[in-house]
Amino acid sequence: MIKIQQIIDTIEAVAPLHLQESYDNAGLIIGDPNQEVKQAIITLDVTEDILDEAIATGSDIVIAHHPIVFSGLKKINGKNMVERCVQKAIKNDIAIYASHTNLDSVWGGVNSKIADKIGLINQQILRPNYNPIFKFTTFIPKTHIDQVIEKLSEKGFGRIGNYDSCSFTTEGTGQFRPLDGAKPYIGQTDQLEKVQEIRFECTLKSTELTAFIQTLKDAHPYEEVAYDIIETTQKEATSGLGMVGDLPEAINTQTFLQQLSDTFEIPVIKHSNICHEKIQKVALCGGAGSSFLKDAIKHKADIYITGDVKYHDFFNAEEKIIFADIGHFESEQFTKEVFYEILTKKIPNFAVRMSAISSNAVNYYIGKS
Repeated sequence: MIKIQQIIDTIEAVAPLHLQESYDNAGLIIGDPNQEVKQAIITLDVTEDILDEAIATGSDIVIAHHPIVFSGLKKINGKNMVERCVQKAIKNDIAIYASHTNLDSVWGGVNSKIADKIGLINQQILRPNYNPIFKFTTFIPKTHIDQVIEKLSEKGFGRIGNYDSCSFTTEGTGQFRPLDGAKPYIGQTDQLEKVQEIRFECTLKSTELTAFIQTLKDAHPYEEVAYDIIETTQKEATSGLGMVGDLPEAINTQTFLQQLSDTFEIPVIKHSNICHEKIQKVALCGGAGSSFLKDAIKHKADIYITGDVKYHDFFNAEEKIIFADIGHFESEQFTKEVFYEILTKKIPNFAVRMSAISSNAVNYYIGKS
């Protein structure tokens, strides 16, 4: 068996917790990170039926997209679904973990999966978060430069686009004088020491800095490691919500809507006026993404797909774009596949099963025409 912390680390390596929105409550909701677990069950929502399924299948951790607890619980008396779920999970020693808006915000996450299901190419983040790029400079003894670079590369640092292990080095002479209390790797107390050193430079994302510095210090022979960090004018869209991309070729709008209905198994698609005869550029956001309609229009998308669209929001399409509501659950249903791929790839010896129960709270009645 493995510990919950290993599962957390595996998921958050893809979807770091700091990327969640301020209102969110992702992370380990119930359970001890050091608790050992033998099987996970994956779901979009946590419900009493899902927990019963976990009990019946011997699953001791539920991994969900939507957190079961969004705000503080003042009482746990079983008076509503959330309280009953918390009670049942604790009584049966079942941990609950959620990866929500942080999983929405990353490449390979929820919106990437939706775009893949639709068949989009040239994918871009619809509303990106632009993070600064930093230039990092440090100095390493010539005798240790290869082993330090190797350790940094093993952790995936120095990646630029489709290239890794990117850096620049120049040779020079470093000098220092160890004082009382110092424990130098080389040199004597109160004696000036000169060492052949390599000036090492690379670029890093803001989210990489802390881990990079720790890895550098662990691999570097010096007691005190000197380095400079300079923010550049470059920025990278490393995360953000929604996705936009192109179909390989433009298709008739009615044909596209039918394909959308078939792929997501939805009986009804609510949409604004059909203002484009053909669809090629598609924007999307899983869940409730009405607020990103203007972003979709800026990208000149032919259609914007999301869920939970209010009546008056459809007017905001203003004949510039087709605004389509395929449902909250329906748009995010493939999130279970995202979790499954992340966990089975990194922890192949851990049992992972996708819930067989639909947690969709919305039902449709199709009236007779």
